[in-house]
Amino acid sequence: MSRIIALIIVLIPGVLAAVGIKLMRDMTFGILQAPFPKLWIQFLVGLVFFIGGLGFVAGFILHRDRKRNKVQTKFKK
Repeated sequence: MSRIIALIIVLIPGVLAAVGIKLMRDMTFGILQAPFPKLWIQFLVGLVFFIGGLGFVAGFILHRDRKRNKVQTKFKK
């Protein structure tokens, strides 16, 4: 059960990062999505989604590896 919860915790920010990539890609091709009035706002929201989702997943993996003592000495606290 705990593995399913961990998967869901990692899956939601992963989907958020994928949506961010899609928003940035659509801005590159000039496709404006519905809730955004300007293309540059769409790009900034996509960038925030991507960085936030990727940072959360990376932090989750780093935290898990620190608990299992599988990181290099420079990443240990």
